[in-house]
Amino acid sequence: MKLNGSMTVDEKVLHIGDVSCIELSEKYSTPLYVIDEKLVRQNCRDYINNFKVKERKNRVAYAGKAFLPLYMCKLIKEEGLYLDVVSGGELYTAHKSGFDMEKIIFHGNNKTLDEIQMGIDLGVGIFVVDNFYELDLIEKICEEKLAVQNIYFRITPGIEAHTHEYIKTGQIDSKFGFTLVNGDLYKAIESMSNYKNINLIGLHAHIGSQIFDVQPFLDEVDIMMNLVKEIKERYDIEIKEVDLGGGIGVYYTQGDQPKTIKEFCETIVKRADEICDEINIEVPTLIIEPGRSIIANAGSTLYEVGSIKTIKDVRTYVSVNGGMTDNIRPSLYQAGYECAIVNKIGEEKLSQVTVAGKCCESGDILISDTDIMDIKSGDILITSSTGAYGYSMASNYNKIPKPAVVSVMDGKSKIVCKRQNYKDLLALEIMDK
Repeated sequence: MKLNGSMTVDEKVLHIGDVSCIELSEKYSTPLYVIDEKLVRQNCRDYINNFKVKERKNRVAYAGKAFLPLYMCKLIKEEGLYLDVVSGGELYTAHKSGFDMEKIIFHGNNKTLDEIQMGIDLGVGIFVVDNFYELDLIEKICEEKLAVQNIYFRITPGIEAHTHEYIKTGQIDSKFGFTLVNGDLYKAIESMSNYKNINLIGLHAHIGSQIFDVQPFLDEVDIMMNLVKEIKERYDIEIKEVDLGGGIGVYYTQGDQPKTIKEFCETIVKRADEICDEINIEVPTLIIEPGRSIIANAGSTLYEVGSIKTIKDVRTYVSVNGGMTDNIRPSLYQAGYECAIVNKIGEEKLSQVTVAGKCCESGDILISDTDIMDIKSGDILITSSTGAYGYSMASNYNKIPKPAVVSVMDGKSKIVCKRQNYKDLLALEIMDK
């Protein structure tokens, strides 16, 4: 298992943020999400420093869908990031954390009336508009409230990035945004004269997630900058801001070769400068929306090993006290992970096993056919790089409570999200007497 961030090994015991994983499992129980706060902060700073935020007033907006407890809002606020939200719940979380609403970018292909009203009432900085239905709702609400709302148009640029089908979003056949090739974007721009309470200031595109190749992002930059020029020439509308979305891939398993944050940012900024110079326009304010690449490698999950079942000449199943309820990605789209036994780091790998969850589903498999050191019931197993889309996609399937989340840094640990108990599971349920 690759060691990420502040992970270290002392006498074969894995530590994160100078805290023993054995100590964490004993103090907080398992399953347990562990967040390496130092790595989160360093990733934020790498984006700020390399995307020319201070020099050019570019912006980095954290994609909250990856992981957004109140504490994460606090961290990204302290590090100077904006925040991308996609629902009323994420917006409410940001609001309750004290996050600056002017630094909120509100996404979503089907924002409800209540969500739009909440966003306008709270003073959200930018709505990323996906369709004409949303335009009409925003206009109606702003008119009633005597407000003016800044927006971006989300477009589908027709770029097919090499990633899983479920996380592609930039291709023509997508539920998101105004399609470019069929003229929908131009119809939307032409309609802007009908909206007196909406101010179009930017364009947005997001081509997908977990993308290692930088070329699709360069293609996206070229398309977006040429659009900026075309919109100015055809409609005399100045697009001041261009949001390129997120999607940069991260390391999960051997064979993954992601770019560094520095390489990614510098390549994007350089290409924007080049294409704007070629077509003779000023470089607009650039925005990117990293989520996974900030939090994924900073998160790990600790489990206790339970039953071990060996089927001769087939495989050995090692079952842990969690599974698809705390990490749906392997079941959802065959995502890969690495694992280890936290007090046997560096020992020879003696066997090949399949790590299974405890849910009543044959598909509840966390890792298939992985080599691992000597393993016994009661051992603490860690899966790395679970910071993104672990807790945020967790469920109570089989009436299993959600795990706790702890943050570790500089030898100290603290609870970020409490563990659910059985009483919590029934808190919203009603039984007639």
